[in-house]
Amino acid sequence: METLVEHGKSDDRGDAGAPATDSEDGGTPAKAVAGPEVRRGAPAGDAGGDAGADPEPGADSGPQEASAGADSGPRAEASRAPGAKADPEGAPEGSPDAEAADTSAAKTDPESTPEADPGTDPDADPTPKGAPDTPAEAPRFARLTRWQAEHPQGARVLSRTITVLAAILVVCTLVMPATIVDLGPATFFRLPGEAIVGAAILLALPRKPRVVLAAASGVVLAALTVLNWLDMGFKQYLGRTFNLVLDWSLLGDAQSYLEDSLGRTATLAATAGLILLVLLLFAALAYAVVRLSNVLARHSATATRGTLIAGVVWITCSSFGVQLAGVPLAADSAAVTLQSQTERVSDTLKDEAEFQKVAKVDAFGATPPEQLVPDLRGKDMIFTFIESYGRSAIEDPIMAPGVDKTLAVRTEALKKAGYHAKSGWLTSATYGGSSWLGHSTSLSGLWVSNQQRYRTVMASDHLSLTKVFKKSGAWNTVGVMPGVQKAWPEQSFFGLEKVYNAFELGYKGPKFSWSTMPDQYTLEQFQRRVHGKKHDKPLMSEVILTSSHQPWGPIPKMVGWDELGDGSIFKGIEAAGNKPADVIADTTKSRQEYGKSIQYSVTALTEWLERYGTKDTVLVFLGDHQPIARVSGNHASRDVPISIVAKDPKVLDKIGDWGWSDGLRPAHDAPVWKMNLFRDRFLTAYGSTPHPKKG
Repeated sequence: METLVEHGKSDDRGDAGAPATDSEDGGTPAKAVAGPEVRRGAPAGDAGGDAGADPEPGADSGPQEASAGADSGPRAEASRAPGAKADPEGAPEGSPDAEAADTSAAKTDPESTPEADPGTDPDADPTPKGAPDTPAEAPRFARLTRWQAEHPQGARVLSRTITVLAAILVVCTLVMPATIVDLGPATFFRLPGEAIVGAAILLALPRKPRVVLAAASGVVLAALTVLNWLDMGFKQYLGRTFNLVLDWSLLGDAQSYLEDSLGRTATLAATAGLILLVLLLFAALAYAVVRLSNVLARHSATATRGTLIAGVVWITCSSFGVQLAGVPLAADSAAVTLQSQTERVSDTLKDEAEFQKVAKVDAFGATPPEQLVPDLRGKDMIFTFIESYGRSAIEDPIMAPGVDKTLAVRTEALKKAGYHAKSGWLTSATYGGSSWLGHSTSLSGLWVSNQQRYRTVMASDHLSLTKVFKKSGAWNTVGVMPGVQKAWPEQSFFGLEKVYNAFELGYKGPKFSWSTMPDQYTLEQFQRRVHGKKHDKPLMSEVILTSSHQPWGPIPKMVGWDELGDGSIFKGIEAAGNKPADVIADTTKSRQEYGKSIQYSVTALTEWLERYGTKDTVLVFLGDHQPIARVSGNHASRDVPISIVAKDPKVLDKIGDWGWSDGLRPAHDAPVWKMNLFRDRFLTAYGSTPHPKKG
C-alpha cells in the first residue's frame, strides 16, 4: 500500500543481444536472443503503456524460449494478426491478451525496433517470453489496441499520465490527516514513510508475490482511508474518533438524520454515491499500488537508489523536525491511523469487562425506599433535557447575545411568578450527538461515554435517578419522549411507568427536520395528558425537548398556548422557515439558527412553568451535550448548563453549598462537575442515605 515504484532486475533489458537473466521462479537461464525479427516479438514501448502487471526480465521463461527464432517465423507472425485484441493497460501480467496487444503494437510502431529502443516509454509493459500466442479470433479490447498502435505518442502520454495520477492518489491517501481542521495544501506535500518502506519491500520480491502484496496493500490503504474519513466526520460531529468496534450502528442513525433533514430521495442518492465512491476507492488504490510496483520492477536500479535517498531524507527530516508551512515534512499518517485503530479496538475490549464491574457498584443501590430523597416528598419533580444546550450557546460571541438575553428575561419572568433558580455546569460524556449517552450519564451516576457502556448500563439493575422516585413508592413516574419513534426498552431502567412517544401525543402538524414536533406542543400535551390531571401521588416526569436538534432549520416559533390545538397551526411556520440544506451549508447561519433554537426551547419550557407550575413543582433542566464542532468550535469544552428551579425556597437551600449561580445563566466560573457526579450529589443533598451495593 505504501509504494510509489515497481521492482525489476535491470534498467536496460531492451538491448538486443543481451543475455536473458534467470527467471524469478528459479528456472534455467534463457538463451540469448538477437536480431530484429526477435525484437518484433517484444511490446512497443510507446504503445504498450503500463498495464499494472508487468513481468520482470526472464520471468515465466518456458520451452518456447529455447530457440532464438521461436517468435520470428511466419507462424508466429500469423498468430499475432493486427486484429488481435488485448488491453496493455489492464490485462494481467504475462496474460495472452496482454502479449497479443504488445505484439500488435510492436508490428505497427517503427519505434519498437532495436534502433528506436532508447526512446521507448519507461512505463511500457514488457511481454514475458514464451507466453502462448493469442489467436486472432474473438480478441478483446481490439479498439484500444488499434488506437495504441496508430497513436504511439498518445499512448505513451496516457500511460505516463495514469502512472502520475496513481502516484498522486497513493501519496495523498498516505499523508491525509485525521481531522478536517488539519487539511491544507502543505499536508499533501509531505514525504510518507510508509511509501519508502513499501517500496523497499516490493523491490525485494519476485513478480508474483510483489503483485499480490501490492494489491493487498492497496486494499489496506483504502480501508485506512475510509477509517480516516470516518474519524474526520466523527470528530466534526461528535468530538471523538470513530470506534471500529462500537460505532457501526450509528451509521444507520446518521442516515435517518439525513432522511429527516434532506428527504428520502436525496438521502438515498447520497448513500448510493457514497457506497460507489468507497468501492471505486478500493479498486483505484489496489490498481494504483500494483501499477506503481511495476514501475519499480522495470527500473529497479534507479528505484533502489531513489528509495535509499528518500529513506535518508525522511529520517533526517524526522530527526530534526523539519517542517513545511508548520507541518512536519516526514509523514507517517497511515501508520499512526493503523496503530490508533488497533489500540482503540484493544482498549474497547478491555473497557467492556472493566465497566461491567464498575456498573455493579452502586452507593445507593441498597438504600431502603423510605430513605430515598425524603426532602423532596410531596414535590412534583420534572427532569428535562434540552437538546444540544451547551456552554457555547451562553458564551459564544455569535449565539450568546440572544441566548443570554432570553435567559435574563425568563429569569425575571419566573421571579415575578414566584420561582427562583440556581445554575451550574456539568461536563457531558458525549459531544455533538448521541444524546442518550448524556441522559444515561447524568441519571445513572456512571460515565456512559460509548454505545457499549450504554448497553451494559441498560441491562444492569443500577439505580437511575428517575428510578429512585419509583423505588421510593412516593411518586408516579412518566416519560414524555417525542424523539422516540420505535420500541424503547430503556423505559424499565429509567423506572418510567408510562412513556408517551412521538405517536402518542396527537400531533397533526409538520415535522421540523429531525424534530417530530415543536417543544411548545410537547409541553402542552404533557400538561393535558399528565401534569394537569389529578393523581393519587406526586409526579416524577422525564421530558425530552427536541426543537434545538440539528440541523436547526426550520425552527418553530412560539404561538398562543390556547391556539396549539393538534399542531396544525405550525404548518405555515414550517413552510416559511429555512430549508435544512441552506442551514447545513452555511456555518455562520448554522450558529445563528442554533442560538435561536435554544432561545425557543428555553422560552417554551419556562413559559410552561410560569403558566402551569405550582408551589410544589421542582424543575431540573440541563443540556445533554454541546452542538457539533462546526457550531461550537473545534476546541470547545463539553460543558452544558444545568438549572434547578422551584418556588419553595427550601429546595434551593438544600444546594446552597454547591456554589451555583443565581438565575438561569451559570456564571463563567461557576463550579463544573463531571456529569456522572450529579446523581449522587443530588440524592445526598435531598436527604438520601447511602447503602452501597456491590457485585
